[in-house]
Formats: sequence, structure tokens, C-alpha cells
Amino acid sequence: MSKIFEITHRDSAARIGKLTLEKEISTPAIIDLHDIECQIVDPGSPWKNTIYMGPDTKKIVILPHISLPLQTREEIVKDFNRTNDKTEWLHTGLVIHPFTNEYPESELYVLGAAKQLENRPREVVDSIIRLKENTRADSLLYAPALATPENLAMLLYLGVDLVDGTLPMIKGYQDIYLTNSGEFHLDRMHEFPCACPICTSITPPDLLKLPKKERAGLLAKHNSSKLGEELRVVREQIRTGSLREYVERQCRARPWLTAALRLMDAQYDFLDKRTPVLRSNTLYANTSESLSRVEIKRFEQRILDRYTAPDLDTLVLLPCSAKKPYSISLSHQKFINALGKYRRFVHEVIITSPMGVVPRELELTYPAAHYDTPVTGHWDLDEKAWVGGCLRRYLQKNNYKNIIAHVHGAYKEICESVASELGLEFIYTADQGVTSYESLDMLRNTVSGFESTKKRTSEQGKLDMMRSIADYQFGKGTGNILVPDDAMIKAPFPKFQLFAGRQQLATLIPQYGTLAVSVDGAIRLRDHPFYKVKIGDFNPHSSILAPGILDADPQIRPGDEVIVEGEKFVGVGRSLMSGWEMKQCGKGMAVELRHSKK
Repeated sequence: MSKIFEITHRDSAARIGKLTLEKEISTPAIIDLHDIECQIVDPGSPWKNTIYMGPDTKKIVILPHISLPLQTREEIVKDFNRTNDKTEWLHTGLVIHPFTNEYPESELYVLGAAKQLENRPREVVDSIIRLKENTRADSLLYAPALATPENLAMLLYLGVDLVDGTLPMIKGYQDIYLTNSGEFHLDRMHEFPCACPICTSITPPDLLKLPKKERAGLLAKHNSSKLGEELRVVREQIRTGSLREYVERQCRARPWLTAALRLMDAQYDFLDKRTPVLRSNTLYANTSESLSRVEIKRFEQRILDRYTAPDLDTLVLLPCSAKKPYSISLSHQKFINALGKYRRFVHEVIITSPMGVVPRELELTYPAAHYDTPVTGHWDLDEKAWVGGCLRRYLQKNNYKNIIAHVHGAYKEICESVASELGLEFIYTADQGVTSYESLDMLRNTVSGFESTKKRTSEQGKLDMMRSIADYQFGKGTGNILVPDDAMIKAPFPKFQLFAGRQQLATLIPQYGTLAVSVDGAIRLRDHPFYKVKIGDFNPHSSILAPGILDADPQIRPGDEVIVEGEKFVGVGRSLMSGWEMKQCGKGMAVELRHSKK
């Protein structure tokens, strides 16, 4: 349990933190081991003199080591990873071979032979994930001699905390000019794209005429400056929760970076437990890789595992809209008006890329109302396969007697493919466009023909919405516990307030489409095992720090609504870290309390 590192911001595996040694370092950071002021010291081989550092030094001392190449026999790697006898220092770091399976406890891990992992996407992804999964949440990862302006965003997205300026300096001495979009050989350049003092004071041809040492020094200085600039950009992306969109742009600089992103996306469990459940910014789905984002996969998985469709016979499939939530868009207002009084007999589900299927009850819930994607009228095969798969799995889980598809174009192609595959009969009502008078009239007439005894009132629809959101947030079955049949909804949509008698149980937060549970609501869920945080015998006030937590549900993610329980205390609030981190971290705020009761 580290007492020197505190994580303050999280975005997937990337994080911003405070490393407190002799001086405070904000991570991710670029370190210079040759600088005497550096807070991390690498003595090098076992034979280098390290007598100048006393055992009480507050710097992190990387234990003496011998560098090994990437392809080294397993028995040599095992000997290499054994802890050195020189462990008298207060804070130590370990050099770990990328292919090892042994991870002695340490505050800092140095990824050995990191430079050799360049252009080897599978090895870099596997080695970092293996290390992260077998070490503490608050340990640091340093990848030496690997970072450049073009790959820095990907390294930090994978979970690297510390890098150095070694490679940009080497590139400078090789007459290679670095930018965040790629590298250029100096003898092939006509002008510099950068506006730094070096690039505005000289042209590439004139720089080539300078003596080698002077030229290399200027290029190295520029390259290092660009690495620092990129670091500041990436840190800001982490703070705003938009690193993923930035990585999707940056990974196009090199094929191996694009491959690394795709391989990383295949590790859903690793990313899921490190990714917040909600963000304040828009989720931009601009590339094919966006379909593999954790937020999108998580939404689809919870629809299948946690959501229960209302007990109605007729399903109406509708297309998405650019404006969100869908129900306030012009097109969906037309659909709602067309359904009219028959709306209480049908269940509405929206088909959309990249979200797949969105039941009307969850249209407010992140990220269903928080995404944007390019609209061209053309769907590629990946989009069709993903959305079709979501619709197929949804229909396999939920049975309807009648399925009306008020869709057109690619939406209709997807429906026809799924209907054929499952042997179902869809009724199509939008041959002339979904908002035309003829199509809306056909939708109204078709729905009127399926009037049945299974229906729900407007109030029942509101309660179903609150139950669906509760199930989505806390697990299947929670909605029935939190929202009793005699519950009442007060306040207009989308600011519903849930009451049972005079007790307020929860409030719908329209910004994220989630429920903020009251203490009375939490008490109703006291026998529900999920999303609980257990603390010791104390009464917190506004926040709970990680060291004060005895246990936490591993399902908890940053941003989740959680219930805090102590021996004589119950409270509700929002988690600031994952449940597994709460049990491992030695510093940091774990839960921001909103209400509590002794």
C-alpha cells in the first residue's frame, strides 16, 4: 500500500496522480535520470557506486540491475527478477522483464527492454496488462527510452505513468525531426511545421549546414520540447475524460499504434474495471474502433444482463435521432404523436449505431444520450454487424408477439437480416421514409390493430423507467426492491422524484440518466449485496478516504452510486475510484458522500 502516490484523475488505464517524495511530482511525467534533482535514481549495474545515497533518502531508488534483451531464456529472466540484496533504501523500484510472470511488491516498476517493444503491439499490450493485473493499483510504471510525441498518448492510455526523453534525444542525433503526427528526416524537409523558437529561427536546409554536434543539439531540444508539449495535451485530455477520442486520432500515426489500440480493446475486463461509468463530455464515435469502446460494450452488456423489458406484447423498433435524448427530437415527437393513445400498448426500442439497441426507458442513461457520430446515410459492414448482433441478442432474450419496425434504409436492412436469422416476422411501416405522413399513418393504423389487454398507464410507465434505471445501475432485481408498486413519481420529466408514502427514495439525475438514492432508499437496499462500501467504526462527513475502507464491491467503477455501511452508519454517495482500488490504495478519496445517517 503506497503512502507516496495518490491518483486524482482516471480515464481508462491512464491516470493523473501526485507522487510525493522530496518534491511533489505530477504524473504522468517525463523524468531525467541524469538530473541530480530527479526524484527517481537509477544506480545502473550492481557495480556502480551508490554510496552517495543514504538509506533515509526520500527518492525512489531503482535497485541495481543488469539490462536483458527482450528475447531471453525464461530461467535467466527468473534470476534477473529476484530482488537484489541492497534493499536498505526507504523507497525502491524494480526492473521487470516484459515476459516475466513474477512481480515482487514494489512502489515503482521499470519495464525492462522497453525500447525493443516499439513496433511490437502484442508484446507491449500483453506485458503492460500482465504487469498491471499482478501489481498494486497505486504502484507506478516507468517505460524508459520508448516515448515519442507520436506514441505518448498510447503509452499513457495503456497505463504508463513515467517516461523519459531518451528516444527524442537519440532521434535528434540521427537527424530525425519529431512531431505528434510522425517523424521526418531532416534532409527531406523544406520547412518546419512547428512554431517553437528553434523552428522559427532556421530552415531545414540551413540547419543541415551546421556542424553535426550543434545540429543534433538543436534537433534534440526541439524533439524534447514536443514530447513535453504532448504530455501537457494528454494530461488535459485525461482531466476532461476525452483521452479515448484523442488516442483514436493519434494512433493513425503508426500501424503498430492502431494495432495496439485494437488489441487493448480486446481486453474488455482490464479496461472495464478502470473506466468510469459516466463522463461530463460528449462521447464521439468517429472511427471503427469506437464500436469497441468500453462504454459502448458495457451498455450493451447491461441491457442483456440487467434490463427486463415490460410485460407488453408489441415491440416498436424506431431509428435514432441526432438530437438526444431521442424523445425530445422532432422525429421522435412525430412517432410519439402517431402512436397516440395506443402508446400504452407498445414497447419502444431505438436502433442506433454505435449503441446497438436502446430501450426507451434507458434513453437518458449514459452514454445513450451523450454520444455523437458521423451521419452519412451509409453504414459499413462493421456497423451493421454490431447493431444487428445487439438486436438479435435482445430479441433472443425478450419475447414479443408482434414486432413493428418503423425503419428505413440501413435500419431496415439490419431488421430484415435479424428477422431472417431468427425466423421472426417483422411488420414494416416506413416504406416512404420514417417521418412522411403516409408512413406515420401506417404506423398508427398498424399499432391500433394490436390493441390487447396488456397495457400500462402513464404512471406505470414512469415507474418502469425508474426500475429499469435501478437495474441498470445496481443489478437485476434492484428495481423491484427500490421501486414498490405503490410508489409515486413527483416532478416533471426528466427530473423524476421517487416517493413511497412520505419517504423520498431516489431522484433521477437528467444529466446522466442515473438515480441518486436517498438514505431511505439505501436502507431498502440493505439486503442487496452489490455496490456496497464497508467502512470501520467511524462516522465520515463529506468524503471517505481509501485507507478507511474495509471492503468494497469489485463491480464499483468511478462515478457509480454506492451505499456506504459502517457499524452504526449508513450513507450514499458517488465513488471516485473502482471497488478493487479502494481496497488496494493507500491514499486518495474513494467516495464522495452526499447523505448519511447514524
